[in-house]
Amino acid sequence: MLMAHPVVLRNLLEHYEALDALAHADVVGPQIHHRLEDAAYTLCVSTGTRDIDAALQVARQQLSRSAAPAAAAAPAAASARSAAAGQRP
Repeated sequence: MLMAHPVVLRNLLEHYEALDALAHADVVGPQIHHRLEDAAYTLCVSTGTRDIDAALQVARQQLSRSAAPAAAAAPAAASARSAAAGQRP
């Protein structure tokens, strides 16, 4: 299965959460609800799920998995930059 890039997925998740918060406000127009439905659909397609609760869960899992390798790679990258600059790590 294809997976959305973590940056794209994070943006989709943040967009959905912002619209969801707006949709629960006292006075919102139908356009907010329509945009929320569009964001939910996009999240479902991006995560290979059929309902928004599953999509949110999968998106958060994918983001947490993608954050772990990035955090582990950061010290190695800094060390490599130091070595390339002739500095000791």
